[in-house]
Amino acid sequence: MRRLRIIIDHTACAGNAMCIAIAPNVFELDDLSKAVVTDPEGDSGELILEAAANCPVRAISVADADTGEQLYS
Repeated sequence: MRRLRIIIDHTACAGNAMCIAIAPNVFELDDLSKAVVTDPEGDSGELILEAAANCPVRAISVADADTGEQLYS
């Protein structure tokens, strides 16, 4: 299974929680209503990429943790 590095741009995050609706075992909102990663292996890679693609403010980027290959930005 491919390990993913998930980066959230907290200045861009609007806290609309689309990522949580799609990959609830990976993301949650912190006390400032910004998305944070709780478990980068909590949901499938496909769901994580779908969550990143559906972020309306493009605050989530995803890379292969081992190779650094950018999978979504």
